[in-house]
Amino acid sequence: MTAELVRGQNHPLPQTRLEIRVSAGNPIVAGATLGDEQGTVHGAEWVAHPASPQLPGIEVPKQAAADHRLAVDLGAMPESVHRVTVLLALPAGVGGPVRFGAMAAPFVAVTGLDGAEIASYTITDLDSESAVVALELYRRQGAWKVRAVGQGYAGGLAAMLQDQGLPQGAELAAEINDAVVRGMARSVAQPPPRPGGGGRVRTAAAGGSAAGGPADPAAAGRPQIPQQPQIPLQQQPQQPQQAPAAPAGGGPVDYQHPGRRTAAPPPPPPAAPPAPPGQPARPVAGDATGWTLDERLYNQVWGMFEDLARTAAAYRSAVDFADSRMEQELDRVLSDPRTRVGAVADSARAEARAKHTGLVEQARAALDRDLAQLAAEAKVVEPALPPAYARWDSPVWQGYQVPMEIPMALRLGDLHLPERTDLRIPMLVRLPLERGLWIDAGRSTGSADGALMDSGELRRLAAATAVAHAARLLAVYPAGEFSVRVIDPAGSATASFAPLLGSGALREPPAAGAQGVASMLAGLTRRVDLVQMAVRSGAADALPPDLDVAEQLLIVNDFPHGFDDRSVTQLRYLADEGPSVGVHLMMVADREDAREYGPVLDPLWRSLLRLTPVADDHLADPWVGHAWTYEPSLAPAGSQILHDVLGKVVRARQAYGR
Repeated sequence: MTAELVRGQNHPLPQTRLEIRVSAGNPIVAGATLGDEQGTVHGAEWVAHPASPQLPGIEVPKQAAADHRLAVDLGAMPESVHRVTVLLALPAGVGGPVRFGAMAAPFVAVTGLDGAEIASYTITDLDSESAVVALELYRRQGAWKVRAVGQGYAGGLAAMLQDQGLPQGAELAAEINDAVVRGMARSVAQPPPRPGGGGRVRTAAAGGSAAGGPADPAAAGRPQIPQQPQIPLQQQPQQPQQAPAAPAGGGPVDYQHPGRRTAAPPPPPPAAPPAPPGQPARPVAGDATGWTLDERLYNQVWGMFEDLARTAAAYRSAVDFADSRMEQELDRVLSDPRTRVGAVADSARAEARAKHTGLVEQARAALDRDLAQLAAEAKVVEPALPPAYARWDSPVWQGYQVPMEIPMALRLGDLHLPERTDLRIPMLVRLPLERGLWIDAGRSTGSADGALMDSGELRRLAAATAVAHAARLLAVYPAGEFSVRVIDPAGSATASFAPLLGSGALREPPAAGAQGVASMLAGLTRRVDLVQMAVRSGAADALPPDLDVAEQLLIVNDFPHGFDDRSVTQLRYLADEGPSVGVHLMMVADREDAREYGPVLDPLWRSLLRLTPVADDHLADPWVGHAWTYEPSLAPAGSQILHDVLGKVVRARQAYGR
């Protein structure tokens, strides 16, 4: 039976391997400190946080999220540790709430590895505090207990760390927040919660991937990698078809379209006939929940992405456990002079290595089974994807027609893990875009292909990647509802922009020179200002008749050439304010070239989703933080598909008089 604690109450812990689950209405940062008998934290190395998530006996999440799981093994704590304090804090500078009083009360639960709750605590009576000590696990006379604390700090994470005896609390708090922001900048955003709270419907049990558990029974006793959702950076509700009215009570604006269904979507269509006993079920395209086939496919792709992330995490966790156990057994043999040499020592070493091999082989077998099922599913799903989700070499583009509605999402490339590089998961982002893109034209340590290319070839590929993404955006929007503008100060990417220029997809030629840059940015800044004022005042019909209110993408090539301080300020303004009123930014630049502006561009760099023109392992998933290798979605060499698709877009625009 769960003990529901109130502030100050304690409860004994019946086991030492635990999970601490945190649930909040908004993204928060979770961490922990290790203290001695007096609760003193003796240094930054005694703090587990997103920049340093692992300490002996505890592992905390690497990202800010609305839900967290912290893995705890009290039996593995050093003898000097008598108190484990769980900390929660609001991330700074990310646009969310700045005090706990403005959000739902955080809920914390201590559970066993089987998920059974031992004790729970709802942290109430918070107001101006932006950091709080949630729980503490403490050792008393050899036994561990949990105590509900709920001590808040209006001074934030820095004040909380200093209160625990860390004089460098402010510096550590800044390091933690910087790690959270960096994690956001490299994360693939997860999809919105599925209607009705239903999970992904799978056609077969997927070993360790379905629940994210260990791939072998022996690994069940080891604290697992925390598996929590990441801050949704690109979630945005479907654009309403009429301006929402502000509620009379002054509460949050309801952006739900009045005619949109609010009930849970229907279940997925019937699956294929059951497979014979012992055989994996036959995968089916569109087996997830959703109102339409596109929505079901979107949810299915994200389910595959999540399954692959979790099954790889389970395998890696099991291998780590096997390595750790073998090291411990070998250490025991070597620490005793009586068993260090001789037949007994040889037998013990052989037994330890045999156990290790058995555990790894068992984990690999489970991984291979799950990967085979996911590969079979990918083989079925890929041909069924609509143009917005499909690769450029998919046959679906041969029958392309300009759509009448905006799709749910857009494909920006493929993602894969080293466990099976041929298993590619489409990288989908929601539409309309809530976050701009930075196509990195510089070298990267995570790209073997990029290291072999000269800077000129990388810049050419970066511009070609930008054109491919822009063409896809033009293709998936209804006629005339999306337009592209280009800034190319020195005209260095004229050849790369040829598909956009030759087809007539660009309404005006690329802006060149300092004067062209200034004029383009001034016009877009004016558009953002006017639309924002019209939306806030409810006077959308008062916009100037010459103002283009279609969604717009600004491609900036070869930044910062041709930019002065005013232009840089306008660029940052467009990145921050533009997406909310339909102006999106795509930078094509080398980060090193932009360093001459110093830290002024760091917020711009962090706010945009970094993509690369070559394969690079710089993106992280929102569940376990794997480093995924990203490959852009480009048209096949020699193909005319971009030209054909853009031609249809332009002809449809002309037919509708747009």
